[in-house]
Amino acid sequence: MGFLTELKKIVAKNIADLRHEAGMTQLELAEKLNYSDKAVSKWESGASIPDVGVLLEISRLFGVTVDYLLSEDHRIPVKAIMKETVKGRKHLIITLLSVALVWLIATVVFVVLNLVGAWGATWLLFIYAIPVSAVVLIVFNSIWGKRRQNYLYISILMWSVLSAVYLSLIAYNFWLLFTIGIPGQIIICLWAGMKKPQGEK
Repeated sequence: MGFLTELKKIVAKNIADLRHEAGMTQLELAEKLNYSDKAVSKWESGASIPDVGVLLEISRLFGVTVDYLLSEDHRIPVKAIMKETVKGRKHLIITLLSVALVWLIATVVFVVLNLVGAWGATWLLFIYAIPVSAVVLIVFNSIWGKRRQNYLYISILMWSVLSAVYLSLIAYNFWLLFTIGIPGQIIICLWAGMKKPQGEK
């Protein structure tokens, strides 16, 4: 019993140290592991210990071995943590560049159409760029980011599509389109609350 208590303390300290060095909150770590922040809090307080599968996930996340998490005589692998931080920054830059590309294309088409006078309401291009940007954010966030943020991006996508359609047909005053968004938003909120992270009772 004494050995298990000591092991819990060692693992708790190692997880907390790695998390702090990576500049993560308990909630951010929990989201990456698909657990609740309450579970992470219990691990870091030594109240419980992650199972082997979770220890393996944590070791991969921070670029250490499982043995590292179970040992107390070592130093924080700053290079491994820095590598993870740089990787996250690179993902963010790629995502932002992709969104910026959407707006660049919208601007180029806007300029060209205005020069040739092919279409009157060219400003609508920028309205349609909003849902396209939301789709880009959903795709990249599903690959690299915090999946819970997708519910926010899905909400932005829904309302921006409704706004774009309404503004395109503004002469017909189809304001009732926005009533579609009300049950849609309720569904998104319920969907977000339906999936409970592991480790949360």
